[in-house]
Amino acid sequence: MPEKKPTVLIVDDQPSNIALLAALLKGDYRILTATSGHKALELAESKHPPDLILLDVIMPGMDGHEVCRRLKNQESTRGIPVIFVTGMNDDKDEEHGLNLGAADYISKPFNPAIVRARVRNQVNLKLRTDTLEQISWEDALTGIPNRRRFDQKLTEEWARATRHGQPLSLLMIDIDQFKPFNDHYGHGAGDECLRRVAQALVRVPNRPTDLVARYGGEEFAVILPDADATGAREFALRLLDAVRALKLKHAYSEVAPHVTLSIGGATQATASRMPDADALKKTADDALYHAKTSGRNQYSAHRLSH
Repeated sequence: MPEKKPTVLIVDDQPSNIALLAALLKGDYRILTATSGHKALELAESKHPPDLILLDVIMPGMDGHEVCRRLKNQESTRGIPVIFVTGMNDDKDEEHGLNLGAADYISKPFNPAIVRARVRNQVNLKLRTDTLEQISWEDALTGIPNRRRFDQKLTEEWARATRHGQPLSLLMIDIDQFKPFNDHYGHGAGDECLRRVAQALVRVPNRPTDLVARYGGEEFAVILPDADATGAREFALRLLDAVRALKLKHAYSEVAPHVTLSIGGATQATASRMPDADALKKTADDALYHAKTSGRNQYSAHRLSH
């Protein structure tokens, strides 16, 4: 399978400038283009953001400085490096752009070798940073995303759902009676159980935007962007079946002779009306408590409709 090319977003109100930069870079990068600041922000905030933005400073409407300011003020786009492309060669202009958070400057008219070198340097730095961040997001025991990644993803998806009025669903998951399992089979077996359950959960067919994470201890969580209550329920039932199918022996469970799950879910169909993401999490936690007190090995859900 060929390695995926990094993505560069070129933003300029002059199509001729976009064409020139694209011609220089298209051999090594996937190219996105925008002729306005608003379109640039829309692409940067998408589910597949660019790895680098080449941004013209002088544009009608929203100029490059304002685009950069907004990018750096938003958590989901703050890490995308910005190179200003400008005919303004005054030191004060460059200082202003760097203070806004730009990573570098390219002057017009373009020098092809300089353009390629500066783009390559910033993209390589971004990819290295992404790799280190990916490592910090991984749960050491199970190999799936950890609580830190869950918290970040929930913040991002909450903001996206609020902006676009999309539904957002959350599942909180508990392995039933895990303490008796650990007590009787030992912590080594308990760790192996967690690994097997985690891999079963992430193998359930899901969309690239969904996230299955280890929340802590024997708890897991699933974030389902743009999923309504029906979709969340269907996904939860598949998770329950996937772990039952493992048939991991649990002779000390009061629920079943094998390892099972309890799952609580919450869906907000109009996320912009909710106070914050913590409300969604608390509601899913309450639903999980209901599933556990109602006999475990089942799914329970609450739908927020403030």
